Amino acid sequence: MKWITREHPKIDRIACPWLIKRFIDADAEIIYVPFEDVISKAEELGAIPFDLPDVEYTHYDDQCSFDYFIKKHQLKDAALDRVAAIVRGADTDRHDFAPQAAGLEAIFSGLAFNIKNDHELLALGMTIYDGLYSWAKHLHQLKHTQGGPVEQMLLEVYHKYIKQSKFKKAPEWAKDLKEMIQDQLDTNMALSLQQVSSELEINPAYLSREFSKYFDNLSFGDYIRKLRIDKAKNLMDTTDYSLTEIAYLTGFSDQSHFTRIFKKQTGENPSVYKRNGGKSKKDTK
Repeated sequence: MKWITREHPKIDRIACPWLIKRFIDADAEIIYVPFEDVISKAEELGAIPFDLPDVEYTHYDDQCSFDYFIKKHQLKDAALDRVAAIVRGADTDRHDFAPQAAGLEAIFSGLAFNIKNDHELLALGMTIYDGLYSWAKHLHQLKHTQGGPVEQMLLEVYHKYIKQSKFKKAPEWAKDLKEMIQDQLDTNMALSLQQVSSELEINPAYLSREFSKYFDNLSFGDYIRKLRIDKAKNLMDTTDYSLTEIAYLTGFSDQSHFTRIFKKQTGENPSVYKRNGGKSKKDTK
């Protein structure tokens, strides 16, 4: 099947071909021509025109062509609906439709400025929309700090520290650590004990020894691993993610590494824990 639209695509005219190829017709041929030639070329080539006035696949009210494709082909997919809101907001300059719309518009505006070949731009756009769809399907509920497990775990360490600080006087380095984490909560950080000690100008051996006094009598590494497993158990209890996805979301290098650490921490394989609906052996006694 052939589909034809205006040349120089940016948002909707890249999103629609992605939708066609991924959900409607994997072998579809996408054709870009000057605006004034779309209708005549459509008749000549037997192609379906889209995203221009007075054709079926176009904008309706405050919705864009991408929305109409979803409605016309009855694509029932919550992730696609999330992507549609972003595309609609970016394509109609209504960034209130979705907070990600402004970013999508900025990305494709820049790419369209740099890339003049429409099909080269489409090829890159296919990859971008693949990523956006994966986010919409698997990751949309995660905050930025949750997307990187180390950042989220350090945030949990910080909150745990606040609770404990009510009952004992905190040393100066702990106060500085609190400020350092707070300053970087909205960044893509990946702090290690070595980095923390360097920032605080504290001997790492001393920091490693003192850390356990404020965090469950565990070393920095053991505490981080405990938080990772706690997070994994929560994801197994509350989501339908696969074990591979949970391993990624909790910072393990692969599923086998995740399985090994999970069993060491809990005494059972994650597959058993998940199959039992989150109830461990201890819970069933």
